[in-house]
Amino acid sequence: MLTESQIKELNAWITDTFGTTEVLAEYLDLAVEMLFYVEQGTFEQQELQDVVTVLLGMKRVLK
Repeated sequence: MLTESQIKELNAWITDTFGTTEVLAEYLDLAVEMLFYVEQGTFEQQELQDVVTVLLGMKRVLK
């Protein structure tokens, strides 16, 4: 669970870096799409699936 301090820091980072959570969600969509083009053998399949799971979860929360 995030502390209040961590939430404030995350919100500030999102605002300072992306402006809105919607813009960050768009970048997360792009990151998921990019993972489809990773060369075979670069990462383990489970590592890629874990990263996709995290990105999709973050996107869901931000929208």
